[in-house]
Amino acid sequence: MTSKFKDKISVVIPTYNRAQTIMRAINSVLSQTLPAFEILVVDDGSSDGTKELLQAHGFFNKKTKALAKKYLVKENSGVSSARNLGIKNANGDFIAFLDSDDAWSKRKLERQFAVLKENLFKHRIIHTDEIWIRNGVRVNQHKKHEKSGGDIFEKCLALCCISPSSVILHRSIFDEYGFFDETMPACEDYDMWLRLAACEMVLFVPEFLTIKYGGHSDQLSRAHWGLDRFRVRSLEKLIRSGSITHPQRELVIKTLIQKLNILEAGARKREQFNAAKEYRDRKIRWEGEKQFAN
Repeated sequence: MTSKFKDKISVVIPTYNRAQTIMRAINSVLSQTLPAFEILVVDDGSSDGTKELLQAHGFFNKKTKALAKKYLVKENSGVSSARNLGIKNANGDFIAFLDSDDAWSKRKLERQFAVLKENLFKHRIIHTDEIWIRNGVRVNQHKKHEKSGGDIFEKCLALCCISPSSVILHRSIFDEYGFFDETMPACEDYDMWLRLAACEMVLFVPEFLTIKYGGHSDQLSRAHWGLDRFRVRSLEKLIRSGSITHPQRELVIKTLIQKLNILEAGARKREQFNAAKEYRDRKIRWEGEKQFAN
């Protein structure tokens, strides 16, 4: 199995109107102690001078030493389509994602690759612990956001347990499980990691190697209310896929009912009674599925 794995890492950086942070992300890749094979910046239709900024920094489809730089531009259609375009244009054996408002510590790729080698490349997904910076100040994470490795499927049901900026995946993952769901405006990472964690063991490096910056208004988590709406959609999709075991299916249905309860209560509080009825009807249907399965 080891012979299938080489050491070329393609870094995919999706971006949209983040000229103020994109160079911080790129520079953190360029400073890695284990150099990446290539960097692909996928511009999702920015209108803030991102292209001109990258051009001024000499970042245009050229190769310096062993590092290739690619700039791909597309019409605005979301982070999933940007990541997917980057994956499809990548030439490395491994894909590392980095959001354009985040950054890496210098040894991030080196440490992850060392752990992959220690495990004889038997795993195809690895992530790291992370530092959170919000409005310029480091903040502590809640226990529910604590990262881990191994069989993390059950933990992935509640909320997203892997940060895109922290993960490295072997490209064969996408051949087997598909790409990011481009129809999901948010929680597309939750959807992807849930699909993978249902079948794959996850490696974890318990070191603060990824730096996540928050507090800005264009974050997807702030742009969309009620993120459980998208998680419910993902959970229902996972059941319909038929790709999970019976015990996993029971866990998914249990989580679905919990999230639909929360959404129903929230809709009633906002006096959105049609939505509340829809969530209640879906909850009743899944409660029936749960009883039937037992």
